[in-house]
Amino acid sequence: MNFSAWSIRNPIAPILAFFMLMVLGWQSFNTLPITRFPNIDVPLVAVTVTQPGAAPAELETQVTKKIEDAVAGITGVKNIVSNLSDGVSTTAVEFRMEVPTDKAVQDVKRDMESDRPMDLAGVRRCGLWQNRSGAAGGV
Repeated sequence: MNFSAWSIRNPIAPILAFFMLMVLGWQSFNTLPITRFPNIDVPLVAVTVTQPGAAPAELETQVTKKIEDAVAGITGVKNIVSNLSDGVSTTAVEFRMEVPTDKAVQDVKRDMESDRPMDLAGVRRCGLWQNRSGAAGGV
């Protein structure tokens, strides 16, 4: 006599085993250490330049293009996005996940200081920010 034929004739034992396994599985699932919001450090560095009274087209040619060219050669850069408005240019540099954020900030700062694309008259402030809560330092 096989198990399936016995289970059809005596359904109480298989149903009881099913519910026991279901309760055990539910209890095991609820005790799993799952983090709802894991701590992910996305290496994202933003370079913000303010030049009061400058038009977006003027900032694009004089400042933003030079910043993009300066950071484009850094190893590990995944994406570069620039946003221009009246007097403010913000360039966000996204790195691959395997690049530590501190190294990304140092690389951007090093390239900004070595190339000095902001050696222009009228640039009032240049800030370098990382994706944590606070400044990584000014350039």
